[in-house]
Amino acid sequence: MMALFKLREVQLVAVIIAMIGLIAIRFPSFVEPSSLGNVFNDTSILIILALGQMVVILTKCVDLSTAATLALCGMVAAMLNNLYPDLPVALLLLAAILTGALAGAVNGLLVWKLDIPPIVVTLGTMTIYRGIIFLISDGKWINAHEMTDGFKALPRASLLGVPVLSLAAIIVIVIMAIALKRLATGRAFFAVGGNPHAAVYTGIDVGKTRFIAFVISGTLSGLAGYLWIARYAVAYVDIALGFELDVVAACVIGGVSIAGGIGSVAGAVLGSLFLGTIKNALPVINISPFWQLAISGSVIILAVAFNARAERRKGRVILKKAEVAA
Repeated sequence: MMALFKLREVQLVAVIIAMIGLIAIRFPSFVEPSSLGNVFNDTSILIILALGQMVVILTKCVDLSTAATLALCGMVAAMLNNLYPDLPVALLLLAAILTGALAGAVNGLLVWKLDIPPIVVTLGTMTIYRGIIFLISDGKWINAHEMTDGFKALPRASLLGVPVLSLAAIIVIVIMAIALKRLATGRAFFAVGGNPHAAVYTGIDVGKTRFIAFVISGTLSGLAGYLWIARYAVAYVDIALGFELDVVAACVIGGVSIAGGIGSVAGAVLGSLFLGTIKNALPVINISPFWQLAISGSVIILAVAFNARAERRKGRVILKKAEVAA
């Protein structure tokens, strides 16, 4: 039982429940099923992006262009909808996803073929993708009245009582959980991040594996781009500006190691829900937006420190076992 409580996922569940319980003491309506469902729905886009980021971080890389890719894909979908209002929503969604996959492929190729550090590549493309948005839109906004009703309706619709936005996140969670556990490529992400040199000896192409991780991240950013723009019914250059920090934070809080090779789908989802609960709860209890940023930043630092300490402990355990065996 004690071993179970040492798991990051179990600890996060306990912290989220405790946090919700404390808020409920003052605002009982916060724990109503509809309210908690809204928290998950509001966090759905963060969950989708965090799962893409998790795959990249597992390979000992990082993608700082996720929010810029989201904005670019959303703008592409919105502009197509504005120019060709008769295009089916499915094609607009596909256009956003393919644009995201292309953006991710650019990141992956630069990391793979030119051997440029991922943080440098994605810092550069983050700015480039924002610049492309400005060029194709001429710096103009696309507002709700310039979008068709069908384009805006999908993220706000429900299927069997479940919001489509939440359903999209659930589908991505299931697919990612199966892929990481059952597919060889999923296991390769962990191997590459855990020990790239050993991965080469087992026949894994490290560069190609990282390329695939960036494409997955870009693809999910494309999906999130359409959902974001259609839900809020506005598209402009600075959409989701700075949101990449929330995405990385969700992964770190969920126990995904920045050093690579360690992480889980459940952890990334719970890390996202932790941040989502904070962002929904703090305004309710009248915390200043500036304090909200400070609290979020403090949580990130604590999570990184906690991860580093846990990894050092694992290292000492391995060394002790080696000494006993010797």
